[in-house]
Amino acid sequence: MDRPKALHAFALEPPVEPMLAKLAEALPEGDYLYEPKWDGFRAIVFRSAAEVFIQSRDSRPFDRYFPDLHELFLERLPAGCVIDGEIVIATRKGLDFDALQMRLHPAASRVARLAREAPASFVAFDVLALRGKKLLGEPFRRRREFLEKLFEHAKPPLQVTPATRDHKLAMKWLERFEGAGLDGVVAKPLELPYQPGKRAMIKVKHARTAECIVVGFRWHKLGEGIVGSLLLGLYDEA
Repeated sequence: MDRPKALHAFALEPPVEPMLAKLAEALPEGDYLYEPKWDGFRAIVFRSAAEVFIQSRDSRPFDRYFPDLHELFLERLPAGCVIDGEIVIATRKGLDFDALQMRLHPAASRVARLAREAPASFVAFDVLALRGKKLLGEPFRRRREFLEKLFEHAKPPLQVTPATRDHKLAMKWLERFEGAGLDGVVAKPLELPYQPGKRAMIKVKHARTAECIVVGFRWHKLGEGIVGSLLLGLYDEA
């Protein structure tokens, strides 16, 4: 006999486009909450009474690549919530993005082995629904309060991102976290509702320079004529 559909219903029906950040050269001051910018895979997690669905930034299912997190979410997240965050793999030296990319493999046996050898973590930084109630229209300061309460007793590999309203501290983060594999700092307006697909936040990334050779490129998702990314080569030391 099939289980009732209510057990499988999500508070928000996936896919939901994640809210994005626009790049800036300087970190703004004012009514913002500042957070580290994690260098991982963006993910939105949907939890119903019976199921979990992990959605990637481009609205694809992530569950098969992160079976360790899928089970973790089933165990620790309450029914009726939708959480926005970042999937990372942490090591003693910092975040390992290469290990994260290795998870995107078609063989389930290989993914399972990688999950055992280098378990993933999830860093939550927004909540879009809680106890079945949609929170998209709530200001970010309220959503952050709900998120902190929800994760009050959480511990790794499931945690809430650090945050501060202190601009000077955020600037120190920008300098200090570069060596740990973090990508910069994000400034989020406190009164900002969640705007799916909109670049409504501000990010400042670490500036890096290197002498490279362009060996290829990919067109932007908007279509040919706009370069989306470059494939670069670096000289070795030989």
